[in-house]
Amino acid sequence: MLLQVTGLSKSHAGAAGPVAVLRAVDLAMEAGETVALTGESGSGKSTLLHLIGGLDVPDAGRILLDGQDIGAMDDAGRAALRRGTVGVVFQQFNLIPSLRVAANLEFQARLAGRLDPAQLDGLIDALGLRAHLHKYPEQLSGGQQQRVAIARTLAARPRLVLADEPTGNLDEATAANVLEALLTLVAQTGAGLMMVTHSSALAAHMGRRLHLRAGCLT
Repeated sequence: MLLQVTGLSKSHAGAAGPVAVLRAVDLAMEAGETVALTGESGSGKSTLLHLIGGLDVPDAGRILLDGQDIGAMDDAGRAALRRGTVGVVFQQFNLIPSLRVAANLEFQARLAGRLDPAQLDGLIDALGLRAHLHKYPEQLSGGQQQRVAIARTLAARPRLVLADEPTGNLDEATAANVLEALLTLVAQTGAGLMMVTHSSALAAHMGRRLHLRAGCLT
């Protein structure tokens, strides 16, 4: 079992007191599985991804990722997890502005000790980045920056990829290339993929679909 989530709950502070975002969520994923996570805005999709990725801590529940208990880790342990075991594709690009695209693409893979030039070369072509390698992030459009962020995450070959609307700012053709790159990584490495999406067309390409409604899986 790659991922096992049990009784996961999370609340945020509201004007009238705590507001429940996730309510005793249980889910499991096998290695190599692809899961689409759908739901209305505010249903808890991004919160769930952030908890699994170690970017936040739950109020209750347990997350086991590749045999590691995320709840038992300190900040440094969760940061190490994100360098090697889990890769998160954010809605914000989080590229390093002082590095050219080529160096941004290599950065995470080098930290994880997993830089594979041949694999990275394939990602560059799959995501149409060849002509932009010498540029800085500020010289790219939003869609181009998003493609760089996706390729950077995949280059580190994580065991689990968490993607939050990774194709939201892309045209239809580029979105198809991005999804193909994500699914190819799963097929080649046995990684799992959990992708938040509002697109029924993209969700249909995933192996399984989970739907969040008011913080509960349905």
